[in-house]
Amino acid sequence: MAEKKPVHYASDRKYSETHEWVKLEGELAVIGVSDYAQDQLGDIVFVEMPAVGKKILAGKIFGVVESVKAASDLFSPVSGEVVAINDAVANKAEIVNHDALGAGWLIQVRPSDPGEMNNLMDAETYRKKIEAGELH
Repeated sequence: MAEKKPVHYASDRKYSETHEWVKLEGELAVIGVSDYAQDQLGDIVFVEMPAVGKKILAGKIFGVVESVKAASDLFSPVSGEVVAINDAVANKAEIVNHDALGAGWLIQVRPSDPGEMNNLMDAETYRKKIEAGELH
């Protein structure tokens, strides 16, 4: 049996209870799925993302990630306007499995309320909640 690779938690971003991460880069928020989420989903085969220009709301669905196991809704950790989508992931969804915290980012958003970041967990809190079985 293959050895399971460790799950990574990046300290430079915030996490939602629905397993999305957000990282501020200047005035933009980059959003993706956590390494834990991609590990739980298994082989990702498709990611549905919103169109550039679409307004998204914190806590609301902005897309879908499909794996060989299941389809899961993606919930935005922050509100704002989508300014870019990751075309590489749109064309080759398995990038998320290989680099969920880097090349596997999903969308970039211009946040309408940067204070919403305060409602999210830091990496250590997120990790502890997963290890305690508080997040599924």
